[in-house]
Amino acid sequence: MKLSGKSIRTFIGAKDYTTSRNFYTDLGFQEVITSKNMSYFFSGDFGFYLQDAYVKDWVDNSMIFFEVTDLTSTLAHIKNLKLPEKYDSVRLSEIVHNDWGSEFFLHDPSGVLWHFGNFKTP
Repeated sequence: MKLSGKSIRTFIGAKDYTTSRNFYTDLGFQEVITSKNMSYFFSGDFGFYLQDAYVKDWVDNSMIFFEVTDLTSTLAHIKNLKLPEKYDSVRLSEIVHNDWGSEFFLHDPSGVLWHFGNFKTP
């Protein structure tokens, strides 16, 4: 049998669960509450689980790569949300160009590092 699946979903923690839930809703994800201490956030066909759990070493080393079609427009959209002004410790970078493609970074209120990027086509 060949391994096959329909989706892959990561679990991330939250230093302040309510703040993180609000942040991800503001970012544009839809929320489905799965229990009193966990929610599923999604956009289209993909998503992730946010837990009311915080282990500093785990959260500080959590990273998610979100591949987008139009990186410049995505950055402009996120800048317009003014998330760094609304949430403590949220940081947003400018676009960085690499050999493999381009990306920018967004740290969530707990320290989870999001990479928004696209890959060069061969």
